[in-house]
Amino acid sequence: MKKLTILLTLLGLAAITAAMAWNGFDSVVAAVSRIGLVGFLLTILAQLAVDAVLGCAWYAAFPSMTYRHLMVARMIRDAASTCLPFSQLGGIVLGIRATSRHHAVETSSIEWPEAACANVVDITTEVLGQIVFILLAVTLLAVGSASNPLVKPVIIGALLLTAGATGFIWTQQRGGTAVKRTVRLLGKHIAGQWQTTVMDGAGTLQDWMERAWSHPGRISASAAIHLVGWICSAGVLWLTVYLMGASLSFPDAIAIEGVTCGLMSASFLVPAALGVQEGAYMTLGHAFGLDASLCLALSLLRRGREISIGIPMLVWWQYSEMRALKARTAKTEARPLPDRMPDALTDTTEG
Repeated sequence: MKKLTILLTLLGLAAITAAMAWNGFDSVVAAVSRIGLVGFLLTILAQLAVDAVLGCAWYAAFPSMTYRHLMVARMIRDAASTCLPFSQLGGIVLGIRATSRHHAVETSSIEWPEAACANVVDITTEVLGQIVFILLAVTLLAVGSASNPLVKPVIIGALLLTAGATGFIWTQQRGGTAVKRTVRLLGKHIAGQWQTTVMDGAGTLQDWMERAWSHPGRISASAAIHLVGWICSAGVLWLTVYLMGASLSFPDAIAIEGVTCGLMSASFLVPAALGVQEGAYMTLGHAFGLDASLCLALSLLRRGREISIGIPMLVWWQYSEMRALKARTAKTEARPLPDRMPDALTDTTEG
């Protein structure tokens, strides 16, 4: 798997470089510079607003946790997927770690089974909202450009995603044995002390799953808010195009963003969807009259936003992890020694 990840990363970087060379490095740089520093900062603020909506979606499904904690964990999960050389699966693992608070110095504790359940359910409700968003985007794409070659493949992909989501939901609700086996398989690839914790808690994960899915109202609300978040992400695309001095209607922005997200979901093994995102933007943007260099600039600006938000989040998270580790170490060292030596040791000494 590690070799495949490295290979896909190199192929993605090669594809991006080739696309920039084909369109001309100067034209791409000029397209990126059109937005200006102030415009780029505005898109970052807009993306943070989308992150806030996604935090609300997660909180709707798990009101027992604080909104701030879930939003931060969500941003760390996304940062790991977009800024680190991991596939989306690696980002999920870090998201579980960020959600779990048993390692932190806090009065309340979220053990890993609950954290894993929260992440899996949040991803599931996000996929449910994404399916509706992709179907809406394909409909708008078909209306705006019925001859686009991506229409049929994305429709097929959306149907497969629906079938996969249905099976995934059934597994969470009824497939207790399958869940436990998956967790044990995942635990084998986690190093350190956390691996033992994962293996020991595999039996309780299904209980948390059943508890979460016993509230269909919360699940429905979370999926609906996720759909709003997806539509807001199309708003960020529309705003970026506007700040670059080009013209794009909001329905067209939904079509481009929705189909692009669908293609990126299908390529979940590719770290940060390198090359996939750029190709989708260029193909779809051309269908709606956008210049190829501008479409490539849109993808690069999106990556710039992700890095600008993700890197500080990962640095802050690592800093908090180190503080928690030091606090645990200090607490262990400060633990008082026993008042008397064990009897066996006492007997040996006296002898």
